[in-house]
Amino acid sequence: MSGPNTDYDPVEVTPLQAEQVEAARDAALEAVAAAADLDALKQVRIDHAGDRSPLALANREIGALPPQARKEAGQRVGQARGAVNQAIATRQAVLEAEHEERMLVEETVDVTLPTDRRRRGGRHPITLQSELIADIFVAMGWEIAEGPVVEAEWLNFDALNLGPDHPARTMQDTFWTEPADRHIVLRTQTSPVQARTMLTRTPPIYVACPGRVFRTDEYDATHSPMFHQVEGLVVDEGITMAHLKGSLDHLAAQLFGEGIDTRFRPSYFPFTEPSAEVDVRCFVCRGVDADSCRTCRGEGWIEWGGCGVVNPRVLVACGVDPEVYSGFAFGMGIDRSFMFRHNLEDLRPLFEGDVRFSAAFGTEI
Repeated sequence: MSGPNTDYDPVEVTPLQAEQVEAARDAALEAVAAAADLDALKQVRIDHAGDRSPLALANREIGALPPQARKEAGQRVGQARGAVNQAIATRQAVLEAEHEERMLVEETVDVTLPTDRRRRGGRHPITLQSELIADIFVAMGWEIAEGPVVEAEWLNFDALNLGPDHPARTMQDTFWTEPADRHIVLRTQTSPVQARTMLTRTPPIYVACPGRVFRTDEYDATHSPMFHQVEGLVVDEGITMAHLKGSLDHLAAQLFGEGIDTRFRPSYFPFTEPSAEVDVRCFVCRGVDADSCRTCRGEGWIEWGGCGVVNPRVLVACGVDPEVYSGFAFGMGIDRSFMFRHNLEDLRPLFEGDVRFSAAFGTEI
């Protein structure tokens, strides 16, 4: 009976020869040492430690050896691969440290240097609010009319049925220019634009007049000597208070949300007859559980502006036949409407020019 065959050639597979393994290891170590950066080291890892590297291919040939030779060949190849992997890890740590040091030097920012960076400018919230209101009226088919802020006394008062003895003409309400005999004022409302429109156009007239106005008010949380108004004027055949109510209900719903309507309270204005104060339904509590509402303070309504049917005397003064045409007019503060929309309690930040205030309300560029 024959015994086991112990005759074999341990170097029969060429890649497993000691010289070949040592050559592959030395070549890998030289490549690792020569890698100048992390990208180069990454390529070295692929070439000398990857699945297609010489040592990886040699490791696959171990299975072709007789069992008695596998241990020695496995140790030889394993030691060579371990040396290569250790060298790669050591070199990577060195290169990463060099990379971080280089970044600290190259990307250092001297925060003490002067900068030419300027904050981007923006449009003021009141400007945006004015344009929003103008867009609402344009969508209704109206036109936008504008006029000068320095106005003739006749257009600011007389044409609007404010006689010489009316309290609004006193120095306590109106800014008058010098000399006084020129009869020039800073307009106290945008109503002169309505007068100018009726003097230069033939009805039908549907215009909205936004702009700055001036009154000698104290500057505090709810008053300013300069503020913004929008006034509306309609002159056409068959115009009634019902048309006025519908227009204001639509404006209120567009500004403050669907379901917000208005109510009228009898009042007096020289340029309208009959006249009314306009209240807008509280957009916070909407009239429900108003007792606990801090916005309307239990009323369920918030005062918004004034309105009425255009006084026939105003139509006559502006050359419109009151026997043929009738109309309505209204006016409310743009600043006040902005405060309503954003629940502001102080008017002054609107005029103090702090860009942080403007940015807080979605300033557009």
